[in-house]
Amino acid sequence: MIAVDEGKLAELKGYIDSHRNIEHPDSYLIAILHKAQELFGYLENSVMDFVAHEMDIPTAHIWGVATFYHYFNLHPVGKHIISVCLGTACYVNGANAVLQAIKDELGINIGETTEDKMFTLHEARCLGACGLAPVVMIDQKIHGGLTPEKTKALIKEYRNKG
Repeated sequence: MIAVDEGKLAELKGYIDSHRNIEHPDSYLIAILHKAQELFGYLENSVMDFVAHEMDIPTAHIWGVATFYHYFNLHPVGKHIISVCLGTACYVNGANAVLQAIKDELGINIGETTEDKMFTLHEARCLGACGLAPVVMIDQKIHGGLTPEKTKALIKEYRNKG
């Protein structure tokens, strides 16, 4: 178990407590997990155990929710999250080449984080920007009309920003 910041745990407990007087507080589990991830960066096992204990929900249920939704990270992630759209429009417009360019540039595969903790690579089924295909989302910003060359330049731009 990793040592967890007690101040962040107290903040998370306060957030959980704010939902206790609601008729079905467990219906706020996803919101609570979002808050936990916001505070800790990812859902470490001890944090999920804490949520399970505080909400009186089996840890297996917490784990099931956390692993079902792609938004949740179960491991530390990089400063910048790159999501490559592999939906139909992006795929037919060259998403595979864009993905390969990212893998080559960063030296990682989908689901991995660079050693310098700068980038984490994810795949997405659709980012809702089909008219700009192929697209990637870095953090919360969509970048479209990409080629492998443009993608490598984009990564260098983010690397230079820090």
